Amino acid sequence: MTSLVELLSSYVASTAREEADRCAMLRLAQELQEPISRGEPSAHFTASALVIDVACERVCLVAHAKLGRLLQPGGHVEPTDLSLEAAALREAREETALELTFHPTAPRPFDLDVHEIPARGDEPRHWHLDVRYLLVGSGDPCDGAQWYPLGKAGDESVDRLAAKALRLGSPPAG
Repeated sequence: MTSLVELLSSYVASTAREEADRCAMLRLAQELQEPISRGEPSAHFTASALVIDVACERVCLVAHAKLGRLLQPGGHVEPTDLSLEAAALREAREETALELTFHPTAPRPFDLDVHEIPARGDEPRHWHLDVRYLLVGSGDPCDGAQWYPLGKAGDESVDRLAAKALRLGSPPAG
């Protein structure tokens, strides 16, 4: 897997908040024994994808059962994932059943975000260090996922991703 430290070191944040998250993620990538393992109890890296349609008008969001919110598809990195990109693509395919490709002009990664996951059952409160990618999807999503107008659904984090996607725009025809 590409060095997590290299990936985070070369990433250019678009806001002060994202830069603060990048710095925290870079520090934790070096401090955590297994930063990508969900076995790390306090924090671990995850991968997700904002899935837009080719016209950059809609976003496919997933009804997240545990958190009770509409979110971009994503989750934990599996041992079989060769990269964070691969993990984001796998998660998006599993959670939406759409035909997916990486946005051809979007930076990879597209966004970074640190967010708290509340305690649930035997799992203590912890932090997800989310590395996010921009994907272009087509087709009809599976149950639990749905197309929404871009920038009109989801939480604050999804809104931030939507604003970045709208600034980037539709992928070039090709």
